[in-house]
Amino acid sequence: MKFAPVLALLLSVPFASHREEASVAGPPDSRGFLFIANQFDHTALVVNLDSRQVVNKAGVDINGHEVVVEPGHRFGYVPIYGNSGVGKPGTDGSTVQVIDLRAGRTLKIIDLGKPVRPHCARFGPDGKLYVSAELSNAIQILDPATGQTVGTVPTGAPESHMFVISPDGHRAYTSNVGSGSVSVLDLQSRSLITVIPVAKRVQRISISADGRFVFTHDQDAPRIAVIDTATNTLARWIDLPASVYSSAPTPDGRLLLANAPSGKLFVIDLSSEKVTASYSIPEAIGEIAIDGAGTHAYISCPQKGTIEGFDIRGAKLEAPIVLSPGVDGLEWFPTLS
Repeated sequence: MKFAPVLALLLSVPFASHREEASVAGPPDSRGFLFIANQFDHTALVVNLDSRQVVNKAGVDINGHEVVVEPGHRFGYVPIYGNSGVGKPGTDGSTVQVIDLRAGRTLKIIDLGKPVRPHCARFGPDGKLYVSAELSNAIQILDPATGQTVGTVPTGAPESHMFVISPDGHRAYTSNVGSGSVSVLDLQSRSLITVIPVAKRVQRISISADGRFVFTHDQDAPRIAVIDTATNTLARWIDLPASVYSSAPTPDGRLLLANAPSGKLFVIDLSSEKVTASYSIPEAIGEIAIDGAGTHAYISCPQKGTIEGFDIRGAKLEAPIVLSPGVDGLEWFPTLS
């Protein structure tokens, strides 16, 4: 695989001065930043959570759904999925764009070699970049320094749309949308361990802070599947007032936040596995990012074009960050390096 040239169609917002650079990094007690993909605008955004403003915007190809920030916080990665939804006809992306987060421009494009609809991307503890290759029923492993594919792990199921990596980096778990299952992958041997049947159709996936449980979301019933990673079995269900699309656990392992397309944010106590509170948010099939301290959560609402803020410790919604329709995948990071 190789880096393809950056085309003139990619627009960027240049950084104007050293004085501006210093201000973007923020004070030591800064809330940090969000890196966000906007499907409709075909952009990748950096939002300063102190000023609640977009500080950088880069053009990306059609369409980037998800994002990831590398551990040094200098670069963001946007897999280019295509112009359709999972399992639907449309274009098939084959690249990952690398964004300079401080300058707000595309530095290079990683060519995956063939159309695979890359969607979810995550960095493992080993420093490698893992990207779901949906049309290949696999996860590709990339060396971010060279852009080369250094390995592939089969998922054993179609529509492996999202995945999580265990805290030790030894396992990955994929949510396989149309087949309603979760695949368990051994990242060290780069092999499939098992495929766990869950429901008719699932969406998104998250993992507890200690790596003991994986959560995925039944799309035909209001419940979350709890998978025991010690036995790789569906252990039980968390019943909900409405079906949810995505979830995220807090770093302390106490809570699971989940957003419903019907317009609710649910707070689930993981000790009892019961919903303890719910809040009204715009109807959305977005994503949830939680900051490193576990004090604030951010929920993307693509239809409305907002990022909803939730004060976890204060148990209250904050005023939304108003962007534009299409905001989707997002990741929190602490500072611009």
